[in-house]
Amino acid sequence: MGTDRILVLNDTDFKKVLSGLNIPFLIDFWAEWCGPCKMIAPVVEEIAAEYEGKIQVGKINVDENQEVPASYKVISIPTLVIFKDGEELDRSIGYKTKDELRSFINKHL
Repeated sequence: MGTDRILVLNDTDFKKVLSGLNIPFLIDFWAEWCGPCKMIAPVVEEIAAEYEGKIQVGKINVDENQEVPASYKVISIPTLVIFKDGEELDRSIGYKTKDELRSFINKHL
């Protein structure tokens, strides 16, 4: 799951990738069994294409990787978190439409 525009991350590489970016980083915390996660996945892919070069998009499966979600206190999924300069700026919990996601992201560009 994921295109070349979306980085599929894990507990091991998350911090390294996060610290290496100089643009905002949108992370989608998701799981295979989560219905709303499946609904938002194509929206996140469209956002990744639309904002290419402006933000980096990544996904992290919370079932396979529990360290990172726990360290950011991700309880509900899908949770989308925007990071900049390694710090969390904002988060969005639950399904969002493309327009809702755009306005969530645009606040931080």
